[in-house]
Amino acid sequence: MIKRLLIFVLLMTSAVAVMAQNRTVTGSLYDGELKEKVPYAVVQLLKQDSSYVVGAVSDDGGNFKITAPANGRYILKASYVGYKTIYQDVAITNEQDVAVGQLDFHVDSHTLKEVKVVASAPKVVVKADTFQYNASAYRVPEGSTIEALVKKFPGAEVSDDGTIKINGKEIKKILVNGKEFMVGDTKTAMKNLPTSIIQNIKAYDQQSDLSRVTGIDDGNESTVLDFGVKPGMNKGLFSNIDLGIGTKNRYSERGMAAYFNDKFRMMGFVSANNVNDMGFGGGPRGGFGGVRQGLNATKMIGLNMNYDNGKTLQWDGSVRWNHSDGDLNTHVSAENFVAHMGSFSNRLSQQYTRENSWDGRFRLEWKPDSVWNIMFRPNIQISKSDGQTVSTSAAYSADPYETVDDPLSAASVAQLKALGVMVNSQRNMTISYGDNTTLGAMLQVNRKLSKAGRNVTLRVDGDYSDADSKTFSTQDLQYFQLRNALGNDSTYQAYRYNLMPTKSWNLAVQTTYSEPIARKTYLQFSYQFKYGFSKSDRDTYDFSALPSGAFNSLQPAYRSWGNYLGLLPNPVGSYLDNDLSRYSEYRTYTHDMQVMLRMIRNKWKMNVGVMLQPQRSTYMQDYLGVHVDTVRTVVNWSPTFDFRYKFSEQSNLRINYKGTVTQPTMSQLLNIVDNTDPQNISIGNPGLKPAFVNRFRLFYNTFRQKHAQALMTFANFSTTRNAIGNSVTYDAASGARTVRPINVNGNWNADAAVMFNTSIDSAGIWNVHSFTRANFNRYVSYLQPNAASLLEKNITKSLTLGERLAGSYRISWLELELDGSVDYTRTKNNLQSFSNLRTWQFAYGGTLNFNLPWNMSISTDLHQTSRRGYNDASLNTNELLWNAQISQSLLRGNALTLSLQFYDILHQQSNLSRVISDVSRSDTEYNSINSYVMLRATYRLNLFGGKNAMPKPPSGRDFDRQGPGMGPPPGGRPGGGGRPPMGGGSGGF
Repeated sequence: MIKRLLIFVLLMTSAVAVMAQNRTVTGSLYDGELKEKVPYAVVQLLKQDSSYVVGAVSDDGGNFKITAPANGRYILKASYVGYKTIYQDVAITNEQDVAVGQLDFHVDSHTLKEVKVVASAPKVVVKADTFQYNASAYRVPEGSTIEALVKKFPGAEVSDDGTIKINGKEIKKILVNGKEFMVGDTKTAMKNLPTSIIQNIKAYDQQSDLSRVTGIDDGNESTVLDFGVKPGMNKGLFSNIDLGIGTKNRYSERGMAAYFNDKFRMMGFVSANNVNDMGFGGGPRGGFGGVRQGLNATKMIGLNMNYDNGKTLQWDGSVRWNHSDGDLNTHVSAENFVAHMGSFSNRLSQQYTRENSWDGRFRLEWKPDSVWNIMFRPNIQISKSDGQTVSTSAAYSADPYETVDDPLSAASVAQLKALGVMVNSQRNMTISYGDNTTLGAMLQVNRKLSKAGRNVTLRVDGDYSDADSKTFSTQDLQYFQLRNALGNDSTYQAYRYNLMPTKSWNLAVQTTYSEPIARKTYLQFSYQFKYGFSKSDRDTYDFSALPSGAFNSLQPAYRSWGNYLGLLPNPVGSYLDNDLSRYSEYRTYTHDMQVMLRMIRNKWKMNVGVMLQPQRSTYMQDYLGVHVDTVRTVVNWSPTFDFRYKFSEQSNLRINYKGTVTQPTMSQLLNIVDNTDPQNISIGNPGLKPAFVNRFRLFYNTFRQKHAQALMTFANFSTTRNAIGNSVTYDAASGARTVRPINVNGNWNADAAVMFNTSIDSAGIWNVHSFTRANFNRYVSYLQPNAASLLEKNITKSLTLGERLAGSYRISWLELELDGSVDYTRTKNNLQSFSNLRTWQFAYGGTLNFNLPWNMSISTDLHQTSRRGYNDASLNTNELLWNAQISQSLLRGNALTLSLQFYDILHQQSNLSRVISDVSRSDTEYNSINSYVMLRATYRLNLFGGKNAMPKPPSGRDFDRQGPGMGPPPGGRPGGGGRPPMGGGSGGF
């Protein structure tokens, strides 16, 4: 019986073992030189004729598993951008699994010299709270910088001013290979690093220096983009020079050079352009950038260095010089919310600016042993700026576009005046100059007291600022509904010259202590004392008693106030107005005391704490003939809660709450009437209460390796109790507004988004991504039709819904993407329902990147964009935007690329932005040059060091650049590299 039972168990075990065999091929991928795992590489099974069978992607540890559909002989192919493709024969018999073991990638230095490399890596991979975007999965035109690449990422949003958000968070810092890059400036990297050197980009929240060293979460995370350089380029010298000249006097030049070794990295940049730093490729409106605000010419020189000996010492340093010249012409159409009556305005403005600035930063981190950590961060910023502005504006009691097309023309003003719609018109001129110097430093010393997590930290921060400004301004006002003694339209003029030096310094001393109170549970204490001082001494010279138009004979120019002062009949000093001059001193003494409980488990982490902040402020001011010397003492408090749950390495949930108290400023509390600008009068409110803001954030992400499916969603909600809003009293006869700060309740806003990206097939040839966004804002203010009326509560609600959907097809020589987007905005105002608006903006079209034989490529973009629902009919437009580029690569290794770029071929792009607040709505049109042609020459020099880094003579043909119909050469596996790639994407180098 026992013998039979043993035979039965043996047979069953054998049967289970046979059933467990699934023809699965397993293995792991490593960098053969660095001995590091290679995650997210593309693994494929091919038939003997190289036709595709099935594919997968290696996981975070470089491991892969792929199942064959049947027994037989196959070719296992593993590829990753920058490496030689691995080919290995695999035979599957009797339904057995096959373990190929460790496969080593080797850097393909010849491939790094080429313009294109083959890969079909997933577009985005999620691990914990890090989003990794694979550069090879996004094609951009030749010569593009990483800004064009980032704009293509799922979940990326690019605003009109170039601010970039990833998954709803603004990017605050750029890293290169995990090292700091040009701290305090994200645009230098975005507009100068070429996509050709980048392998992947990671987006994640980086802790502050204090949190990283002590483990005490101070809530000062910053969202960063970390750019990983291609394998093989971490040792040696490489450079990229890009020169462009275009029609309409456009130019764009930039160059970069870098030297990397095991411990030291240095990158230098130089650039000059007058195309508003708008890169070719990428962008939300069909691919070529957002709203271009004016004409801007910029120049930049920058140097960034990093050193890490891998043990005790790290340092990072950067210095940059920036110069800019701006030419900004704007046309603003606005509506002010003033109870039940209408208040509309239009303004035409011409502004010229120029600025020179220097920025230097340094970070030193020293670990003399395993328990001490010392960090030092000095910085310096110096800037000089000039500006001149001339503007013409007018106010109306009804929407002028219901009657005329150009409300500011002389004929329209006369027509509107006859109808009683004109309220006022004015002309303003301003010349300004600023000179600013700022010095700062931070010293942090940390000592670990035990391995259990007990540590103590001392930190000192300090900064000093010295600023000087000069302003000369003229203002000429005409009132159409007020009369002077002669019965004519009343007028007002203000001609003033201001000199304002300002000095400030701040000092903070902080100590922290962390005590383990249980297993993986810590109690953390922090105390900080902060002292702040600022002093401003403004001298105002008033020439308003001069005859009207006394300075009309002069044309404004930079720092030309001497010409204006030369027309004065008396010495300048005799015009000093002590009432309009202003002297103020402000001192603050703040104590921050924080206690936090931190719990760490395998699946979750939680921080919960509270901060108390007693503060004493002193304020002294002499202004408008009133002397103020006051003291205020307040106690702020701020609770925090942060919870993170890890469902898996690819699936995470985070819930965050923070409450903060915002105190009114001293100027808001002072009961002083400031009517130096008769159109904008301000009054203080000594009864203001502090505002308390509750902020909630929920974030969830997950990733499925099969088909590289990434899902991200977030929701933000904030509400404010005793928000500091405004009560606005409107004078219908003059168009003047008197604003007084008051506490309001009912202000809240919410926004949410969902991002989804997936490849339809396992090879990553077909891809779909979607980004859905919703935003709602509720603003409260109080309005008075006139001083004798009661305050009326005004509620402005703004809802925005947006969706962008795109699908792409990508093989080695072709990528086609079709996309569409729609944005809907609804604005409602309870006191002025006639001003409610519903606007639509939608776009649809496609982009094409096409690699031809003979090292030639074509990139083109065609999108239809439309706007509907704007008051000004001229803004309701249809624009067909078409851009194109053709590139030819030359010389050995395609080191030289010539490109011809065509921007806005059909001359249809316009520039418009909208801003909505609790008291107004405004639409702004900007000047720009959108349509031009540019010829570019890009030269790459790469001298790599290290094993397998020197270029080798090419063997076989360059299959990466094959056009349609060009098959593999005879002979199977040329050049030791195996069979030609069967599909996949490409990234540029």
